[in-house]
Amino acid sequence: MAETKVVQSGRGQFGPADWIRAAHRVLESRSIDAVRVEVLAKELGVTKGSFYWHFKDRDDLLQRMLTAWRDAATEQIIFRFESRGLSPRDLIRDLLALPFRGESAKEAAATELAIRAWARRDEAARNVLDEVDAKRLSYISECFRALGFSASEAKGRGFALYSYELSESLLSNQGTAKQKDERRAFMEKMLLAQLSSDKKA
Repeated sequence: MAETKVVQSGRGQFGPADWIRAAHRVLESRSIDAVRVEVLAKELGVTKGSFYWHFKDRDDLLQRMLTAWRDAATEQIIFRFESRGLSPRDLIRDLLALPFRGESAKEAAATELAIRAWARRDEAARNVLDEVDAKRLSYISECFRALGFSASEAKGRGFALYSYELSESLLSNQGTAKQKDERRAFMEKMLLAQLSSDKKA
């Protein structure tokens, strides 16, 4: 009875999500090279053996890190936006405001920048990142299409909006809060402005 309790504690106290979160923290603060079983075990205060209740090996962890990030960074965000029933115009305004959503935005940006650095060296990470970028760009472009912009205009505006979001994350220390708000307002005005050719199918 006591022995069973200890085993369950070792398996259940820290589940796969805890290991993945710890791995993301190490990735952000150091690099992908530092994401190793012994480092994570020390971070969580458990033995290395606990890791193997949840993962086959380090490669399994890395793949599941990428999957977890992809789902959180794309699938869940799109679902959250769509479930609110906002108009396409309001969705675009919300997307423009994403980089300024407090600590959660800073954490998301830190994770993303670390994954982009990882993707420069690793094909698996590059493939997931390319998938995420393509899905986000497609979703944002659909928002512009819903406003009546042509396919080419929607793609161009979607790319501009996405590039702006990434830039605000990369250049987060540039400008005061007022200046950042002015940049966001400028982008909104520019991206939502109708051109005479925009209504073409």
